[in-house]
Amino acid sequence: MTIHKLLSRIAMLSTAVLLSTCITTTTGGFLVDASDEQALEDYIRLAIAYFDANELGGARSHINNALAIDDRNSEIYSILALIFQREGDLVLAEENFQRSIRLDRNNARARNNYAALLFDLERYQDAYDQLERVVANTGYGGRAIAFENFGRSALRLEREEEAENAFRRALQFNRNLYVSELELALIKLNQQDWNAARANYRSYLNIVELNSVPHTPKALLAGIQIEGHFQNQKLVDDFVLILTTLYQTSPEYQTYQTYQRLFNAN
Repeated sequence: MTIHKLLSRIAMLSTAVLLSTCITTTTGGFLVDASDEQALEDYIRLAIAYFDANELGGARSHINNALAIDDRNSEIYSILALIFQREGDLVLAEENFQRSIRLDRNNARARNNYAALLFDLERYQDAYDQLERVVANTGYGGRAIAFENFGRSALRLEREEEAENAFRRALQFNRNLYVSELELALIKLNQQDWNAARANYRSYLNIVELNSVPHTPKALLAGIQIEGHFQNQKLVDDFVLILTTLYQTSPEYQTYQTYQRLFNAN
């Protein structure tokens, strides 16, 4: 793969990894001259490109070159943390996220990616604390996903009202966030606000259809419950067919079977 092709692949990564939204080269206590600054930026861009292509050896090589120029650059350690995380070295990933944040406490991208790691480790309060700082940073370009992640963390901490507000803020930034729409539908389902649940769920359906996104078991079960309440049997049958065909080992399928047994018993 050529360097030009790699550079062309730089794009926003997943909801858990928002690395290429904006490249920063803010340094710590040491200044570099103009040629070194350009080289530093180039190495960081190349490291991101290789990381995005899942060529971790190349990513690490360019990060090491960047470190040789400036070992107090926050962005470098944020990328290094992502490399360690993908390699499964989670302790080293956390250490490098923390170092990145110490070097630049306003590095919202590093905090967001660190929060994603903490969430995966089921350290929901720690993830919540990091994301609270991220969403407050009005200059951060990835606030839509940050609000969505903040809402997910709040849900894990049983802070439903905060979660609902966070998902609504996320959708204000980006109307195509189907996860936020689905989570809002589930919150309203839990509150038995059926009309609101259906409105959010229909918005979710429109987004996933437009973007050819496959349904998750959680989304299918929500659809069965919501559309079942409104006696929309065709949609319910469609969702049941997908759930029973693709996800028979899922907890949602087991829940559906329990619902069916209770329904038949009555």
